[in-house]
Amino acid sequence: MSRVWLQAPLVWATVLAGSLAVALVVSLGVGGVSLAPERVARALLTPADPAVRHADVIIVWDLRLARALLAALSGAGLAAAGAAFQGIFRNTLADPFVIGASGGAALGATLAIVTGAKGWPAIPIPVAAFAGSLVAVMIVYAVAQASGGDTATALLLAGAALSTLLSALVSLLMLFNGGQLVEIFAWLLGGFSGRSWAHLATSGTPLLLGIGAIWLLARPLDALASGEETARSLGLPLGRARGAIVAAASLATASAVAAGGIIGFVGLIAPHIARPLCGASHARLIPASALIGALLLLVADSVARSLIAPIELPVGIVTALIGGPFFLWLLSRGGHH
Repeated sequence: MSRVWLQAPLVWATVLAGSLAVALVVSLGVGGVSLAPERVARALLTPADPAVRHADVIIVWDLRLARALLAALSGAGLAAAGAAFQGIFRNTLADPFVIGASGGAALGATLAIVTGAKGWPAIPIPVAAFAGSLVAVMIVYAVAQASGGDTATALLLAGAALSTLLSALVSLLMLFNGGQLVEIFAWLLGGFSGRSWAHLATSGTPLLLGIGAIWLLARPLDALASGEETARSLGLPLGRARGAIVAAASLATASAVAAGGIIGFVGLIAPHIARPLCGASHARLIPASALIGALLLLVADSVARSLIAPIELPVGIVTALIGGPFFLWLLSRGGHH
């Protein structure tokens, strides 16, 4: 009875949305300068009030709010993509980077950093990362389609092979461009330091589009998660459905990577937390995963900014310290089916 009550959409949606709102207020208050929750709330809700400190308004609105919203949106995008990939691969250990999105983004960003340092026409790092991620996914998908076998397995194998190749190319570029090592490493470790309203405007729209598209594809995902034979018996056009899901999930992943660099495990963890709350139906799993992913990455970013303030940790390290043990625990329990 308590499980059924917990799985009621209004209950888990309210709990997750409330938790996310609390995490946002806390996130806006932590960092090199700490603000009490009531000061954050007043600066956020009544910034024009003469009783509100001007410094608080600057900290909340100019320095932290856009960053916090971008972190939350990126977490939501990675989590929704994780739920989609786990459904399409019928493997709960899959995450958004299994088909080369991470490696492609890393190579694109590294090329942008290296060529910019050599005086070539400057390409914004987020744009290069976004393009690299999508190109890598397109290559993997084309190879998998041409294999003629089990497309889900072919996607995993092609993604692993291409990721290894791209990682080698990134290492080669780093080897021959030692002067840019610090900048490359900072991006590869992931983080939202220095992100502004401009970054939110650039990455927020494709993130929302990717998440929304994944949600609209919930019914095909349910059919594919039941197996290809079941999906075929329901009249689902497998090639088009799988291509649409991969494209939507890759758009969300590439946008999140372009916004914050390589941030692992959010897309793996969030759907695992969401399933006991809302069940396996993707119409509920995707929004629940997105809310949990937003909460996880917002909390991780807050920890990264405050743990050893004023020094800021890369948020990718925080998510790896949480996600690595979680992944090993799932693996030890046979949680890949």
